[in-house]
Amino acid sequence: MNKKLSEEEIDTLVVEQAETEDAWEKPIFVKRVLIAICLLLLCVSAQAETLPKPAREFRAVWVATVDNIDFPSKRTLSVDEQKAEIVKMLELSRELKLNAVVFQVRPMCDALYDSKIEPWSEFLTGKMGTPQNFDPLQFIIEEAHARGILVHAWFNPYRAYHPSAKTVSENHISKRRPDLVRKYGKYLWLDPTEPDVQRYSLSVILDVVKRYDVDGVHFDDYFYPYPEKDAGGNRIEFPDDKNWQKYKNSGGKLSRDDWRRKNVNDFIEAVGRETKRIKPHVLYGISPFGIWQPIPEKDIKGLNAYAELYADSRKWLQDGTVDYLSPQLYWETARKGLSFPVLLEWWQNQNVKNRHLWAGIATYRIGSNADFTAGEIVSQIETTRRIEPSAGNIGFSFKSLRNDLGGIQKLLKSNVYKTDAIIPASNWIKSKKPAAPKTEIKKDGDKLKIIWQEQGKIKAFWFVVYAKDKNGWSYSILPSATKSIALSADRQIWQIVVTSVDRFGNESPIRKSILKQ
Repeated sequence: MNKKLSEEEIDTLVVEQAETEDAWEKPIFVKRVLIAICLLLLCVSAQAETLPKPAREFRAVWVATVDNIDFPSKRTLSVDEQKAEIVKMLELSRELKLNAVVFQVRPMCDALYDSKIEPWSEFLTGKMGTPQNFDPLQFIIEEAHARGILVHAWFNPYRAYHPSAKTVSENHISKRRPDLVRKYGKYLWLDPTEPDVQRYSLSVILDVVKRYDVDGVHFDDYFYPYPEKDAGGNRIEFPDDKNWQKYKNSGGKLSRDDWRRKNVNDFIEAVGRETKRIKPHVLYGISPFGIWQPIPEKDIKGLNAYAELYADSRKWLQDGTVDYLSPQLYWETARKGLSFPVLLEWWQNQNVKNRHLWAGIATYRIGSNADFTAGEIVSQIETTRRIEPSAGNIGFSFKSLRNDLGGIQKLLKSNVYKTDAIIPASNWIKSKKPAAPKTEIKKDGDKLKIIWQEQGKIKAFWFVVYAKDKNGWSYSILPSATKSIALSADRQIWQIVVTSVDRFGNESPIRKSILKQ
């Protein structure tokens, strides 16, 4: 509806509840109210078909804490320095128009947060178990949410010790329950076939889900460890002989490989089930090795994660166990036998339940060879946008963005991330849409100030402000902490619509439009 109204008409075109019942008894007041309602309904009807759709894409980056890859940069930073690094990281993420960070909170049965179950991480304090009066997870959640950035908590479910660490505290699981821990090469590993291990790791994850306002629970590719070899080049078998014999003696019929996979599958399913029971809005995602099994007919070669890591990631996707899968497709398009688009297409063909398929991309490999440029990353992001039903990716890792490898920052901003985006909706998760906010408009000098108030019990994570002027519709995506926006009156704005979007990506109905000259 493109009719322009006079200043007097604009001032009267506001639908509000009458301040007193007496007002409704005045015919002229009732008439004006009815006219205003009709105009608003006509406006909503007229613009509903033409309202643009905001960009939808999961734009995330991994923030690795193991061996101080991304955060903190050193193990000796003060609290103020830690805070400054987090803020700087989120500011760059916002500048690049990312909408999620995947923050590693448990690298090796330790904690980058205040835990009563596991010790403070050496990578944070310099010595495992040394406490500090600052909770990085709580801080990053608060600061990220204020900027419209989601936080997924990244756990390593089984790794108990990384060789880059130097200390082990007395309350670490390797000291408290050495019967659950196995030495494998330079690593310590929780035995995935131990029922107590599954219960223990589940308790750690659910503790975070209960106490922190995280938006997702995330695992990477470390289930069983990557195979180690002895001096003769022979593969070292993971030391779970005791439990394997116990299983066989109890009448178990599975092969040893299938038995290992079943234990991993049982744990993966339990994490998803229990997380959703506590907080249904928390997304559950896994980033497995990029090759499920070699695919000769597609000329796909490489490590067999199904047989070597006992990770049946295709099953998790096909069963709908996860809300999103982010296979680590860390190879360039031109790589024979490991081509990014070929692998991505294969994974999409396995996605029979239409879960989110958000590819893991290797920003850290920019410059590693002539074909792996920042332009290759842009091309891969564009490829992921052809994936249905939703687009998205996660880059490894933040350091490559911070260091601007290959000029990646400028390329992202000028090519693929020109506008903000909300995440794709998770349609399989039953949830109510948020209510449309209550909106008003005021003149403020040469600006039009749009102010809104959230309505209903479902909280918004973003607001979308749509404006129509002589050039058509445009929109802005704003974090939920923002409750107003000023637009230039010179634009001759005719219509304004404000919607709420929750952390699932559900957008509120369009219930109100305000006409402006």
